[in-house]
Amino acid sequence: MSGEAPGSARLVLARNVVHLDPAPAMFEAMLEGWTRQQTAQLLREGTIRPRLRLVRRMMEFTGLFPWQWTPEEGEAFIAHLRGHRGDRPGIELSTARGYEVTITLFMSYVLDRRYGWDAVCSERFGQGPREVFHEGNSVAHTAEFEANPRRRPLAYDEVQALFDAADARPSQIRGLGRKGSLCALRDAAALKSVYAYGTRRTETSRLDLVDLRANPKMPAFGRFGAAMVRYGKTNKGAPPKRRTVLTVPELDWVTDTLDQWVVEIRPHFEPGAHPALWVTERCGRLSPRSLNEAFCTARDQAGLDPALDLHCLRYSYISHLVEFGYPLRFVQEQVGHSHGSTTAIYTVVSNDYRNTLLEASMKKRLATSWDVPT
Repeated sequence: MSGEAPGSARLVLARNVVHLDPAPAMFEAMLEGWTRQQTAQLLREGTIRPRLRLVRRMMEFTGLFPWQWTPEEGEAFIAHLRGHRGDRPGIELSTARGYEVTITLFMSYVLDRRYGWDAVCSERFGQGPREVFHEGNSVAHTAEFEANPRRRPLAYDEVQALFDAADARPSQIRGLGRKGSLCALRDAAALKSVYAYGTRRTETSRLDLVDLRANPKMPAFGRFGAAMVRYGKTNKGAPPKRRTVLTVPELDWVTDTLDQWVVEIRPHFEPGAHPALWVTERCGRLSPRSLNEAFCTARDQAGLDPALDLHCLRYSYISHLVEFGYPLRFVQEQVGHSHGSTTAIYTVVSNDYRNTLLEASMKKRLATSWDVPT
């Protein structure tokens, strides 16, 4: 037994035990085995737990156990999630594909003969598991970008309106005689840093004071010449990716914002020795959820499209760097994308920028002035 793969049926199932209700016990043993297999692959709990939750949802929806599932049950489950349920919209196409992939991974595990679940199910229940999703009933990947089309970069005036709304909140809170003005000052500074460095919400939350560093090539930025991102987005079973995001001259106003936060505002939270850059009033680390809420509050007060979310600031950062004239390779390194195609998906430049390029191209080709109508 010691030579068997982690998660095999013989290692999980208790010997010489007769369950009064064997089907639920078998299902729980399968989930326990799958957890062991994924743990052996060095997957994080944050990856494993949602997968287990989805498999349980599939079981609850169908009223059947995995060895009873058929492609029809899988199709009905995805169709149910894709449809509107009251006021709740259905899941996005990309989410549906992710769910199908997760269920397929689980079924591949229980169908793998090395783990023995097929034989045990056939012996105890008279039938074994089968594939649920296959090429004929899976969501096809036909486009690179499948997110909500309303998610987009913010225009420059929208970024300004968002920051103006965030800056106005501390005075509004004080005017109402309520607590929270200090947190509002923090939220405004944090949102500006998200845009100025193009960081994801978790990356922003995990930044420490020591991650703010000087750039010897840009001494004018002082100790805010770069931000060391140590908890970048990971691949399966891999440690967090690291990258250094350089402060660009077009967004150098962030150095004053960070200096004011670190020197003047953060000490009022009395964080002591807490290393986090963004701290809470209870001397904890600001959570990604709190960053989302800060963005939504400023967005709504600014009257912006409710479809915009915090990640749109990252879209904006990438698109605006391209408009500033930075090479795509530099932008890719700044945001930590493994492939340039991913950076290209995020890039949506303005019509003004494209018209400027068009005018410059025409002038170069014709060697004369050329007025392009707007």
